[in-house]
Amino acid sequence: MATPPGQLSETDRTAVERRASGEEREALFTTISGEEVRPLYTQEDLPDDPDAAIGLPGEFPYTRGIYPSMYRGRLWTMRQFAGFGTAEETNERFRYLLDHGQGGLSTAFDMPSLMGHDSDHRLAEGEVGREGVAIDTLDDMETLFQGIPLGEVSTSMTINAPAAAMLAFYV
Repeated sequence: MATPPGQLSETDRTAVERRASGEEREALFTTISGEEVRPLYTQEDLPDDPDAAIGLPGEFPYTRGIYPSMYRGRLWTMRQFAGFGTAEETNERFRYLLDHGQGGLSTAFDMPSLMGHDSDHRLAEGEVGREGVAIDTLDDMETLFQGIPLGEVSTSMTINAPAAAMLAFYV
């Protein structure tokens, strides 16, 4: 049976009573954005129009996903983590994966690229292209994705320190 508007359900009432009798550790409970997190939320905390606050799938504020039909209309993107050698070699591998049904690309960078070193840096010696693709320049990034329809294929890149430079190369 539904709880009438403005009243707590038996479950919520029990939770409130239990909570009032328990001790809480001394701590500030906040989200990463600094918003206070209260000890208990009930239906009383819902906005007057929860449907408007939550939105529909594919519509702002995107709390229910970015696509209207989500997985019913679009399969989860499967990505093989790939990258080795030169941008040309990895582009060839990317094309192979896409030709064989992969719907997204996940770029594996070599250690010098991950650390922000150019391939000719002394610390990069012996590591260039070993466990990922070497990307030093905008030309390398353009070669990496040459002929790949980026408007149709989702891409991801796991990159650390030089993330801003790699993003600039990508866009």
